[in-house]
Amino acid sequence: MNAHAPTDELLFTKDEAGIARIVLNRPQARNALTFAMYRGLIACCEDIAADPSVKALIITGAGEKAFAAGTDIAQFRSFATAEDALGYERFMDQVLGGLERLRVPTIAAIAGACTGGGAAIAAACDLRIATRDARFGFPIARTLGNCLSQGNLKRLSNLIGPARVKDIIFTARLVGADEALAIGLVGEVVDDLHSLNERAEALATLLAGHAPLTMQATKEGLRRLAEEEAGAEGEARPGDDLILMCYMSQDFREGMEAFLGKRAPDWKGR
Repeated sequence: MNAHAPTDELLFTKDEAGIARIVLNRPQARNALTFAMYRGLIACCEDIAADPSVKALIITGAGEKAFAAGTDIAQFRSFATAEDALGYERFMDQVLGGLERLRVPTIAAIAGACTGGGAAIAAACDLRIATRDARFGFPIARTLGNCLSQGNLKRLSNLIGPARVKDIIFTARLVGADEALAIGLVGEVVDDLHSLNERAEALATLLAGHAPLTMQATKEGLRRLAEEEAGAEGEARPGDDLILMCYMSQDFREGMEAFLGKRAPDWKGR
């Protein structure tokens, strides 16, 4: 088995059966993602794209408590300019777009909390399996006061429809596994972490034995159908004004400091 570690907080392996595995490895922080971990995801996708022996990818989180509890909030403290905000969302588009464009099928194996950036990663995968204690959501209306990019809104809307996206984001609630299955956010629910790992392995093995060009063409065809026109490099993109409205606001700064200070934010709407 080959092993690669773009960071020790993100583990990457490939086996002789053609199955690659990525483990989000910060269990002490509920696998909250650092920028280094996001860069590691990009590197893993580039590795898979260059390796024709890889037939399927499983992404999971270390431990039982979380797939990933979003982006590590402390990293936002350095945000001061419009380019900080837009650059972050461009970077996230690169991370999630890389997952979407992989030629191989991707499986998110989800236990526990799957929120914020973690939920965005799961939504960018082709198939999602969850344990019964899994919880999904983007509680940013209650916590940070930022927003999702057009790309993330598109992915979620394609999965569950715009009305449910509004419900989940407006109420800042977390969706349980049974509801996630009912609305199509996940395709399968299993009892526990052991069952999750077994099912993910079995599914990846099944997919690794199927016609790779059929799956690649299906993935890419569906991606093209859903793709929105994006601005060229350096140009404004749809939704940039909304990103700046949130990330450059007093409310975002207040939400971040309140979250890190473990207190309720005092929203002002500006």
